[in-house]
Amino acid sequence: MSSRIPGREARHERPAIDEAALIAARDADRLLAAARAAGDERWTAYLAPLPDRLRDDGLADLRRTAMRARAAFGPKDSIRDALPAELTEPFVEAIDRLLRELARQENRR
Repeated sequence: MSSRIPGREARHERPAIDEAALIAARDADRLLAAARAAGDERWTAYLAPLPDRLRDDGLADLRRTAMRARAAFGPKDSIRDALPAELTEPFVEAIDRLLRELARQENRR
């Protein structure tokens, strides 16, 4: 008898989501390092929890983390204004890919 709750897959059971989240985590690590190097306390504090959460969150929490990461690219206040495009653009692309994968999973249900 399985103790797994129906509809509550483990993250490793969704390799496309897991891979997208791990890529986003690596990009978040790079952004965080750049924010620290620049002495940007605001973006350092904002980014600090994201890499580990992108690596470790279960499926239930991963969407919330991805949405928080995506919110750094606001129309009036954006991380793009503080950090170089060669770091911000891969991150936003990775987050958007992760959000698409999460949406695909929800649509399959």
